[in-house]
Amino acid sequence: MSSLENILYFQSALGFLANMVLLLFFIFIILDHRPKPMDLISFQLTFVHIMMFLIGGNSWLADIFESLNIKNDIKCKVTFYSSRVMRGLSICITCLLSVAQAVTISPSTSLLAKFKQKHKKYIINALFYIWILNLSVSSDMMFYVVGFTNVSETKQMQVTKSCSLLPMSSIIRGLNFTLSTSRDVFLVAVMLTTSTYMVNILHRHQRKLKHLHSISHLRASPEKRATQTILLLVLVFVVMYWVDIIISLTSFLLWMYDPVILTIQKFVIYAYPTITPLVKISSDKRIINVLKSLQSKCHQIF
Repeated sequence: MSSLENILYFQSALGFLANMVLLLFFIFIILDHRPKPMDLISFQLTFVHIMMFLIGGNSWLADIFESLNIKNDIKCKVTFYSSRVMRGLSICITCLLSVAQAVTISPSTSLLAKFKQKHKKYIINALFYIWILNLSVSSDMMFYVVGFTNVSETKQMQVTKSCSLLPMSSIIRGLNFTLSTSRDVFLVAVMLTTSTYMVNILHRHQRKLKHLHSISHLRASPEKRATQTILLLVLVFVVMYWVDIIISLTSFLLWMYDPVILTIQKFVIYAYPTITPLVKISSDKRIINVLKSLQSKCHQIF
């Protein structure tokens, strides 16, 4: 068990630091330049992933609650609610990222082309409604989260070392799981649809360039690199999402808690927030240029 926890700690540290680097990059872009619409989405997604690592670690929140003499029940409700909100935001914003990129690379003759003119406005509005939706939808389970007492006597299901879920009827349990899963499955379906659409566009564009230039190896454009990055992120998200769903479905419907399974599930949940900034940093040349310019400025100062 200790080895699994050490791997989880390393993953969390790596993911948090990588997301912080990416967040600083987006802040630099927003303050010093005119950000692209996709940068606004990526900025939000990076912030959400940082919050996921902070809330998932839970130690800093525990210290705050302990210093304020706040009951364990309130601590559990706040952390559980915040965790659900951030996980919901992660899937919604990833879906928006996929849709926005599909609009960006869509040809002028397609139906999506009409959204290009007010692309930034639509994205800002979508981000606003995504936050409102997740802050509202994720509040239902707060009534069932309490501080951990004695599972054998109260039939609670322990979900962390200090928190547990109160028993609920099979109807409410199934309804909650069905509603949350239906939302996620719909968003995953949208991501897969837009990904298929983007792959088709890239394939047709590649064939057209090869026909015009008669070259087997062509240099990828920034739009193509960005699209390939998002396709990779969507693939990683979908795979990790379904693994998480299988684990959650087994634990929730069978009302079963296992510390080892919980640790593995956390590793799966944090895999996407860890991989995302690493892929973005390695694929976006602007980040390398910004880091080089910051390095040169530091050398001038010191």
